[in-house]
This record gives sequence, structure tokens and C-alpha cells, in this order.
Amino acid sequence: MNRIFAIATVVLLLCLGHPGHAENVAWTELHRAVQQQSVADVARLIQQGADPSAANLYGVTPLLLACQLGSHPLVEQLLAAGADPNRSIAGGQTPLMTAARTGDPRCVELLIQAGADVDATERRGQTALMWAAAEGNTAAVDALLHRDADWKTKTNQDFTAMLFAAREGHLQTCQRLVDAGADVNQTMAPSNTSGRNPRKGMTALMLAVESGHFELALWLVQNGANPNDQSSGYTPLHAVTWVRKTDRGDNVEGDPAPRGSGSVNSLQFVERIVAAGADVNATLKRGPSGRAKLNRKGATPFLLAAKTADLPLIETLLRLGASPTINNVDDCNPLMAAAGIGVVAVGEEAGTESEVLAVIDRMVQLGLDVNHVDKNGETAMHGAAYRNYPLVVAKLSSLGAKSSVWNQKNQYGWTPVMIASGKRPGSFKPSPETIAALNLAMDSEDPSKLTSAH
Repeated sequence: MNRIFAIATVVLLLCLGHPGHAENVAWTELHRAVQQQSVADVARLIQQGADPSAANLYGVTPLLLACQLGSHPLVEQLLAAGADPNRSIAGGQTPLMTAARTGDPRCVELLIQAGADVDATERRGQTALMWAAAEGNTAAVDALLHRDADWKTKTNQDFTAMLFAAREGHLQTCQRLVDAGADVNQTMAPSNTSGRNPRKGMTALMLAVESGHFELALWLVQNGANPNDQSSGYTPLHAVTWVRKTDRGDNVEGDPAPRGSGSVNSLQFVERIVAAGADVNATLKRGPSGRAKLNRKGATPFLLAAKTADLPLIETLLRLGASPTINNVDDCNPLMAAAGIGVVAVGEEAGTESEVLAVIDRMVQLGLDVNHVDKNGETAMHGAAYRNYPLVVAKLSSLGAKSSVWNQKNQYGWTPVMIASGKRPGSFKPSPETIAALNLAMDSEDPSKLTSAH
């Protein structure tokens, strides 16, 4: 069950109550007969004068309950008896929306024939077509489109039926909507982008990629989606880096790992989308930056793969022609990103210590300089201090990182030792192990050198 509609289902089930507690929700005998899916009892009660539009305490009618159960015989009975096809519960959910989510196209057709408003919206602006699309109920989508349901309608957060289907990974439903005229390159402009709401400029392609629906994403590209589009701030190749290795920290990639769908895995997707025209060395035109954060502007997919210490993705990108020497606008190189430049949530961001060590070795093999200093005055050793990885400190020292280069304050006034001592963004306790490793690295160059955190 998808995120948006799971809530609606729970609410409806609560509204429906339980037959054993009918007195608490004002169930009628007709409600109970519908809940038990007894066509005979429903017919008898209607013949005896039962009101087919009677609502319980929460506004649930027998018709809404029949739609939730996906029973077209009951829906037909109730409509024939005069049940109102447009009576909604609090929030605006109609029987047609419920039937569309449940997915029986016969229920959908019966409701429309009885006068149900095919384009009615609930309080978030969702229509029956959106409910059907989000659940991947393609037969219900077909029934609604056949009755001229408007696929262009947008929710309060700028979702269309196509965008719901793409986010949930329903390829066949997307095919139907594209056949109906839906634009595969439509961009979103949500009024609120906080929390779990989409970023401005999101497309069906990016929703599919960030949800792990790689087979669908490739289908969208084959049908006109731009594989290099940056309207959301990132290209699909950039997004793969955090889909594969999700950070748990409070940052742009901080969503839970997607369940995904289809038969194409992430590395296969990278290969195929590059073959379809994606630029493996695309640099971002904009992106978040700030105090101790990795500036996304100018970042390539390779740089972001280094940040997550994702060696399999790094090797795939290299094989496809990625350049390891393209730095971001701050002149931070991939080795520094792997070491930890941009790590704010210590212990919560992608890249274990062993993974970082392996990626640093690979970056040195590719010719990257362990003594490189970026425009913020930071080095790979500053990154190791941000990550709190003492073994990475020792590795960088063994590879030739010079304390005369790295034992300097960055533009924020912090040396690596100061960072490891707690001079950094966020709530952080000093790391004695990292401080000791940094001091040992300096002492190994000059045993007579005394070091402090100040």
C-alpha cells in the first residue's frame, strides 16, 4: 500500500467500525448485511424500506462500504435502490474514489452510470483517477479514462495521476496515461517542499528513480523523458547515489531506502540510461551548500558516489567514461568527498570505515592528490575528522598526507583536530580515538612536535 492512500484506507476502516460494535458507530442492518456481503439480505432489507443512503456515525454509507469491499453486485443493488453515488465522508472521499482504489472496474462503471462525478476531488485535491493510478489498478484507470476522467488534474502538492503512478512504480498504468496524453516530462511545483513532499521540479522519471523503479524509469526515457533533466536539482545518475546507499542523517537524501520494483537493478539502470543518452559526467547547476556541507553545485555522479563510498557504483561509472578529476565549484575532489567532506550527521551517513578506506585507495590509484586543498581550506584529513574515522586518518597519513598541509584552519576556523574535538556543526561529542590518530599522524612526521586541539 502506498504512503498517501494507506492513510485513507486506515481512516475508512476505522469509520466502518466492526459489526460486533454496531451501536458505537450507528450501523444499520443494511450496513451489516453489506459488510457480510449478503446479496439476499441486502435485497430483503431494501424491499422492507431500508435507506440505501443511510450513513453511520462517520458518514459511511452502505454504498461506500460495498465499494471498499469491491463487490459490484452489492454496488449495483444499492444504486438501483437509489443510493447517492456522490455522498462523501469527511475529507471528501467519494464512493468512486473508494472503488477506484479497490480496483474493480465494474464498480467504477456502475457508479459513473449512476451519475458519480468522475472528476470530484477530496480535500487534498485527489481524484478517483489518481487513486486508481497510485494503486496500479489499470483496469479502473481504463474505465475512468473511457469516461473522460481528467488526467491533467493536480493535487494541492502538484501531483497528477501520472506522477502518482510513477512514484509507486506502476509501469502499465503509466503506459495507459501516456497513451491518453500525459506528459512524461511534466515538472512539479509544490507549494510546500518540507517533510516528505517532493522537490520543486520533480518529474515522473525522477520520482521513479528515487523510488527504485528502474525498469519504469528506463521505459519513461524510451518514451521521451529527458535523462539529463536537472529541473529537480539532480539528474537520475546523481539520484542513484543516494538510492543505492541511503543516508540516515538530516540531509537531502534522508529518505528510507525504497522497496523498488521491476527486473532492473541499480547498476544495470546506470549502464542502460547512459546508453540511452545520460551524461555520465553531468555537473549540477545548483544545489545545497553551506557550513561544512559538500557543495552540490558542480558535482558529478562520480563525486556523489565517492561521498557515499560506493565502490561498485564508482567502478561502473568509470567503465562508462566518468572522469575522476572533475571537482565541484569549491574544488573538492572525490577523494576528499570519500574521506568525509560534507559529513554532518556522524555515524549516520553512508560509507563505513572499511568502505571509505577502499575508495580512498582507488582514488589514489586514479591519481588524486591526498594533499589537495579546496577553496574552503579543507583537505581529505578534515574529511576524516568529520567522519570520525581514525583508520582513515592513519590511511591518509600512510599515503603521504602532510601535516604542514592539513593541520591548518579551514575557512570556518577549524583544524582537523579541532573538528574531532567538537568544533563542527550539530551536537557532537569529542572523539578521543580520532584526536589520537591525528596527533600520531603529526608525531610520525615530527616526533618533537607538540599538538593540542587549540
